[in-house]
Amino acid sequence: MKKTLGIKHVALKVKNFKECLVFYTNILEMNIDWQPDADNAYLSNGADNLALHYDSKLEFNEKNNRLDHFGIMLIKSEDVDEWFAYMQSKNVPIYKEIKDHRDGSRSFYCLDPDKNIIQFLWHSEINKP
Repeated sequence: MKKTLGIKHVALKVKNFKECLVFYTNILEMNIDWQPDADNAYLSNGADNLALHYDSKLEFNEKNNRLDHFGIMLIKSEDVDEWFAYMQSKNVPIYKEIKDHRDGSRSFYCLDPDKNIIQFLWHSEINKP
């Protein structure tokens, strides 16, 4: 079996394209790598890549959402608290409050303008020096 290079981008269909673009560029400080038209944008922070694709027919149905959430890794445990406070200061809806998990990780969840769930996560096993 050949090894892969891993998952290096996620593509999201969004109904609120402009609001999502502002969220990911202004709040998460991702850069626009390429925006071929008004309905598509390819973003990066240098390590992670996210594509936003406008879909006017997208319906918000929590029971039929194929994406549960995606996670953004943090460097230090304290970063969870800082990001949580930052998201609150930007009036980003919090989906789940900060929690210390049984595996030693620490995280919280928030919502982007299209109600996609984002987990901000620190995990000691992943972040070992």
